[in-house]
Amino acid sequence: MDHKLILVGMMGAGKSTVGMALAEILQVPFEDTDNMLQHKLGSSIKKIFGLYGEEAFRHHETSILKSIEKGPGILATGGGIVLYERNWEELRRLGTTIFLDVSATQLKDRLEKSRRKRPLLEIEDWQEKFDEMYAQRRPLYEQADIIFEVNIDGLESCANLIIEKLELVK
Repeated sequence: MDHKLILVGMMGAGKSTVGMALAEILQVPFEDTDNMLQHKLGSSIKKIFGLYGEEAFRHHETSILKSIEKGPGILATGGGIVLYERNWEELRRLGTTIFLDVSATQLKDRLEKSRRKRPLLEIEDWQEKFDEMYAQRRPLYEQADIIFEVNIDGLESCANLIIEKLELVK
């Protein structure tokens, strides 16, 4: 593998977890744009949103994306990275994009059970806000090179199925 596999999708889709499993199976480096951003700014995603707001966060996200070098690996991205067209140019420069397509119902269930709270959903009627975000972002995610329906719970199984699909695509 001479390029990156880049995972895009909604918050709660499993991009980081599936990405780590893929990297382990393929024995390539794993990177996560959210982790890179936290490291660069020295703060949590929640604090970054709180201090700078979403617009500034997105600009920092683009800066992180531009700093990533080409080469083999797995890249998990933040759910909103697809909102800027310039980010798509960077994603395509780096490799093959894979949309982890998880149903809205399943995502809301995961988010409700998660201990990790998402800054954009820390409001009273978070499910309505989620539905708006899902409707806005879904067509953007569908621009990915590969759409992979995630309808299983086992993340290693999911990673193996992605690898099988990629072999069929080549």
